[in-house]
Formats: sequence, structure tokens, C-alpha cells
Amino acid sequence: MSPFRIARTVPLTPEEAWRRVTDWPAHGALVPLTRTTVLPGPGGGVGTRFSARTGLGPLAFEDPMEVTVWEPPAAGRPGRCRLVKYGRLVRGWALIEVYGSGGGARVEWLEDLRVRGLPRAFDPVLERAGRRVFGRALDALLAGPDDEGPAA
Repeated sequence: MSPFRIARTVPLTPEEAWRRVTDWPAHGALVPLTRTTVLPGPGGGVGTRFSARTGLGPLAFEDPMEVTVWEPPAAGRPGRCRLVKYGRLVRGWALIEVYGSGGGARVEWLEDLRVRGLPRAFDPVLERAGRRVFGRALDALLAGPDDEGPAA
């Protein structure tokens, strides 16, 4: 599948937006039928591994990932985090970038998602589903209890 991009602008500092979008356990709580577990290893940053388990019972699958780039935003420099998906069913990568934007933050999520055994003819369907699922998750991660939510 070709990569797709989701972007949101929010009234948060880049540091707070970064903290929210790199809260790996929170990701699983926002995707239906998914639980995310951070695996033993580094406490954060490059080398951090986690797995999202999606589904019910025998119909569930693991989506293991590893952080390969970890550059939190600092001193006018955007934050960058790259994840590599290395599961038996789901492969690909994600790049999350957080920029300062007019007193707030702009978050850009670029995802290249591949499902083993799924013919390329299904790429448009997978892209639409990915945009929807990841877009909703990103909106929820960036919205706080009193926030109205991000602007597109």
C-alpha cells in the first residue's frame, strides 16, 4: 500500500502533543478491540518495543512494533518518531512528526501499512480504513477532557 498521511493542528505545546501521541498504552485504549502492551526493554525512545493485540479470542492478532527513531521536539526543532511494524500479519512503518505551529502544535502521521496475504487490489480499502481508524485515534490522543478536539 502507498503511505497515507493524517495531520492535525491543536492548541497544545509541541511537547504536550508529543507526550500524548507517544503514549503507547493509550493508543490501544482508543482502537476498538485493541490492547497495547509495552514490552520489557528501554523505558522509552529508540529500542522501545510494544505490541497491539486486536480482535477477540482466536480471531485476534498481534501487531508488534519497535521505535527506531526518537527525537522529541526541542528548541524550535520538530519531534520525530519512527515505528517499524514487524508482525507476521501486519508489516510496515509509521512516522510521527510534531511541529510548533502558531502557538500550538501540528502533528503529522505518515503510515505505510501492509497486511500479509491481502491482494494489492484492496490497497484503497485498507488506506481508507487506516485513515479512519488512525485519524480517530489521533483525534482522541490529542483531545484532553476539556478540549473541543483538534482542527483538521
